[in-house]
Amino acid sequence: MANSSIAGAKGTRDMTKGGIYSNIIAFALPIMLSQVFQQLYNTADSLIVGHFLGTDALAAVSSSGTLIFLLVSFFNGTAMGAGIVISRYFGANNPDNVSKAIHTNIVFGLLSGVFLTVIGVLFTPTFLVWMRTDPDVLPEAIEYFRWYFFGSVGLVLYNICRGIMNAVGDSKRPLYYLIFSSVLNIILDVLFVGIIGWGVWSAALATVISQLASVVLCMIYLLKKGNIFTVEIRKLRIHGDMFKEILTYGLPSGVQNSVIAFANVIVQTQINGFGKFATAAYGTHAKIEGFAFLPMMSFNMATTTFISQNLGAKQYDRAKKGARFGIISAVLLAELIGILIYIFAPQLIGMFDDNAEVIRLGVQQARTAALFYFLLAFSHAVAAVCRGAGKAFVPMFVMLSIWCGVRIAYIALVTHLFNDIGLIYWAYPLTWGISSVIYLFYYLFSDWIHGFDHKQDLRSIFKRKKISQ
Repeated sequence: MANSSIAGAKGTRDMTKGGIYSNIIAFALPIMLSQVFQQLYNTADSLIVGHFLGTDALAAVSSSGTLIFLLVSFFNGTAMGAGIVISRYFGANNPDNVSKAIHTNIVFGLLSGVFLTVIGVLFTPTFLVWMRTDPDVLPEAIEYFRWYFFGSVGLVLYNICRGIMNAVGDSKRPLYYLIFSSVLNIILDVLFVGIIGWGVWSAALATVISQLASVVLCMIYLLKKGNIFTVEIRKLRIHGDMFKEILTYGLPSGVQNSVIAFANVIVQTQINGFGKFATAAYGTHAKIEGFAFLPMMSFNMATTTFISQNLGAKQYDRAKKGARFGIISAVLLAELIGILIYIFAPQLIGMFDDNAEVIRLGVQQARTAALFYFLLAFSHAVAAVCRGAGKAFVPMFVMLSIWCGVRIAYIALVTHLFNDIGLIYWAYPLTWGISSVIYLFYYLFSDWIHGFDHKQDLRSIFKRKKISQ
């Protein structure tokens, strides 16, 4: 169990002690508010661009949000591995390994951000053409996404800094920094687009500036002396053994995120083929759905950290109870929000664009998916439990086979036979349902609770064999 050397550290939350439910809720609420403001980054661009510049500009911004997620998700998913490693060593009271994981992760983030900038800026036109972006909006889409990718370093590093703070139980400071940068983003959007009258590219510029501001705030705090997570410039390097451990837990999450994003790119490509109104509707619905997922994802992140810390401290029963509470909370919240979206879909879509066809298509998609959010929530919640227990390969396999393989096969079939956009929308509830059945069986009948122990046992065996030789 963690002792005072870590548990008493400033700016941390030791989740191996105290009430299980209160710990998870207290940790999840700031994350949820952080996610709200994170979502405001993208939503502000769409709202302001759609209001001031019209449907074509909105379609340009919406044309390939899935493209950004595809390129960024692998690195962010891999960085999740560092969060799991940090949480486990924090729970096990091992400050040296906590420090190694943090410094390794930051260097990885810097390198990833530079790589994404180069790839995004150079290949944005190629990606957008591949995705069958409407020729009417292609020039503005290229401008927007190129400027957006200039901020890749800020985007990746903020998520890494947030993950570091969350891993040691601090979910409040990332919220404060994100509130500041989100408000800044909205102000700059209004200034650049609404007042100065610059084009759609300036909305991306506003996002880049705001993301970099949030990273600066995070780093100022992480560089402060005396914390368990203090970052020291001289220690910034890739620690080989720690990087391997991070990849062990993070690579499956990175692959999982990428295959989901790839499947969504396929869906987006098919939607783009129905014209700019369909593209605008799909992008608008994605923004609304992003807000709907926030409570679910917040409890999932809290559950992962809770389980990692408690399994690091070998508190198995406590981890089980936390997993059960996290899953139930995510499912109930997601379904409640889904019902509200189903009822108010016309008003929500209309906030972004008053075009009748955009509203019709957006409402159709919303009312196809919203009542099935409980399935999405359950799948993500059990995946969060698996990651927290060191079983990241399980959600990777399920997402790869169902959310990528089955989803793409379904899309290919219905577009070939029917070419009906309504059937494309059903790809999501269908694959959510299949994955939920698989996750249910795994959660009930597998020994997920001893994931870290099994890996440790294998390491011990290999070490003993090496010594005997």
